[in-house]
Amino acid sequence: MEKKKIYFVGAGMGTPGTVTAEGLRAIQSAELLIGAPRLLEAFAYLGCRKLGLTLAEEISEAVRANEDKRTVLLFSGDIGFYSGAERLYGLLGDYDIATIPGISSLSYLAAKANLPWQDAVCLSAHGRSCDCAGQVQSSRKTFVLTGGSARAEDICAELAARGLGGTTVYAGERLSYPDERIICGSAEELAKMSFGGLTALLIINPSPISRAYEAPYLRDEEFIRSGAPMTKEETRMLCVSKLRLRAGHVLWDVGAGTGSVSVECALALSKGRVFAVEKDGEAVEALRLNKAKFGVANLELVYGEAPEALSALPAPDRVFIGGASGRIAGVMRETLGKNPKAGFVIAAVTLETLTEALKCVSELGLREPEVVQISSARAKRLGGHSLMAANNPVWLISCRGGDEDA
Repeated sequence: MEKKKIYFVGAGMGTPGTVTAEGLRAIQSAELLIGAPRLLEAFAYLGCRKLGLTLAEEISEAVRANEDKRTVLLFSGDIGFYSGAERLYGLLGDYDIATIPGISSLSYLAAKANLPWQDAVCLSAHGRSCDCAGQVQSSRKTFVLTGGSARAEDICAELAARGLGGTTVYAGERLSYPDERIICGSAEELAKMSFGGLTALLIINPSPISRAYEAPYLRDEEFIRSGAPMTKEETRMLCVSKLRLRAGHVLWDVGAGTGSVSVECALALSKGRVFAVEKDGEAVEALRLNKAKFGVANLELVYGEAPEALSALPAPDRVFIGGASGRIAGVMRETLGKNPKAGFVIAAVTLETLTEALKCVSELGLREPEVVQISSARAKRLGGHSLMAANNPVWLISCRGGDEDA
């Protein structure tokens, strides 16, 4: 049996001028035109029947109720770019679907800015959760669709708050319409303005951060030091590995010291967030300098003592405890109260801290405890000879709360 044919047409920005010629021919030949009311306005002159619908299930029902009609479904922009067509492909899979793409807001705004966009990272904050600032810090170009509760000025304010206020932002509002507005300025400047609900952003970061190596391997001498202890690079590599970080994770680094682990984790979590908690003022200043040096906008400094300083932080997925001797139990309880599935890595350099950590793991019933001792040594020249000088041994205690996906 031959399948009934229907058309999925990208309506561009919403005006006929941003529909392709092929798409316009399909629209003009329609007997039934279905789409968001905003998109139908541009084709009010056509005599066909029109249904202003946006929910996929309602559209599917309307198509099936009008199988005798030549039906065209309208979608904003390019059908393959954050489009409602994705859901309808499945709901209408028993039809012969002809897809005709339109002009996306990305290609339109980039053209207005006279910029190529093949190297842009694309995000949608419209009804979705995304860490825009985290992506901007590591990308030369980032395109963001806004809408709903995610407004353009709020995203720019978040960029400014995370140290990215100097990035260049093109904000396109009501693209292709007679009252189209495109503004170019710094994120800090645009954060003080007001934009409509459907505004597209193209954000340019001339100096995105990047890791020199695929594995975490910043050398100790690359960090700005203070009088606070610093996790040595051989230990630091294993700490980051044991944390098993995933994109989008929130990490607490408790007792962050000069921030060597915090920086490594922030570089690994370009789409996540790292909170470095430290009570020593001299160490916090070194943290601030290291954050600026490595350009990690997703690293936030928390000046205070754990566990009290943790109460206002968002729930963590992972916690690294590098300096909370005597208060490990409080840190763990605060963590598990926010996320019972969180994972921990604790670094202990004394037998007392190791004993305390293992006691906490047992009393709190944490899962999959693992203890690893790291003993490393580096060659040092003495006269005409090289001698191995041992670093202090470190114990790493890994464990986690309840079941999780990995």
